[in-house]
Amino acid sequence: MAEVIGVRFKEVGKVYYFDPQGKEYETGKKVIVETAIGIECGEVALANKQVAEEEIVSPLKTVIRTATEKDLQTLEENREKEKDAFEICLKKIAEHKLDMKLVEAEYTFDRSKVLFYFTADGRVDFRELVKDLASVFKTRIELRQIGVRDESKMLGGLGVCGRPFCCSTFLGSFQPVTIKMAKEQGLSLSPVKISGTCGRLMCCLKYEQASYEHLLRHTPKVGAIVDTKEGRGTVVENNLLTGMLKIRLDKRPESAPLVVERHSVKLIKDAQIRVAKEELEALKGIE
Repeated sequence: MAEVIGVRFKEVGKVYYFDPQGKEYETGKKVIVETAIGIECGEVALANKQVAEEEIVSPLKTVIRTATEKDLQTLEENREKEKDAFEICLKKIAEHKLDMKLVEAEYTFDRSKVLFYFTADGRVDFRELVKDLASVFKTRIELRQIGVRDESKMLGGLGVCGRPFCCSTFLGSFQPVTIKMAKEQGLSLSPVKISGTCGRLMCCLKYEQASYEHLLRHTPKVGAIVDTKEGRGTVVENNLLTGMLKIRLDKRPESAPLVVERHSVKLIKDAQIRVAKEELEALKGIE
């Protein structure tokens, strides 16, 4: 076991472990730490705690000190410098006629490096741009290509639900979301219905997936063969939340489906939920 504290560098960002070197740190406090890209200022998200060695990414960096008033002033100055850096970089991108969208500019705390985050459809040759920016800022320059989900997390906004993006308010990291989840939850596979503002599958599909998986284990799927009090039939529709099934009886195939509760039938052969190739093709690019 090792004692660590958790520090995040963005308001809703990933939490990284650091060695507190025997000192106590409260959540919400600003601290100066050593990172892989240099000296940074972050906020304590997790107070001192013991974690297993296998949970730590070696080497474990150390906390240098609690942030002073001067450090916080430096942080504010960096935020102002980032606005200027963003505008300068925008102009340089236009001058070099590069097909890229600048998302954010960020100074490291010690100003030893300026990072520019951008999105692009493919690879971008920005070597000349880096040289140009280095001559302006007189420091190390790093350009990082990010995905559309990361862009939404940085910029924020309102989702189709009318609430602020989950990724920019409380999601520390992105969870895998698949088209199969939407299929299992009985949602329309229209891209407009299941994709977020970023154009990818909505992160909230993940929230209730465990509940739907539990219900699917106890509910005959569409296409399943079951026995009812009125005879054998095939499930043509199910409602996972209410537990009601519509069954087309073998002896009355032309009649209206029988509506019964899931616990009143005996499962003979269950079906599988699969996403058809044509459905996958239609939804290509949003997963």
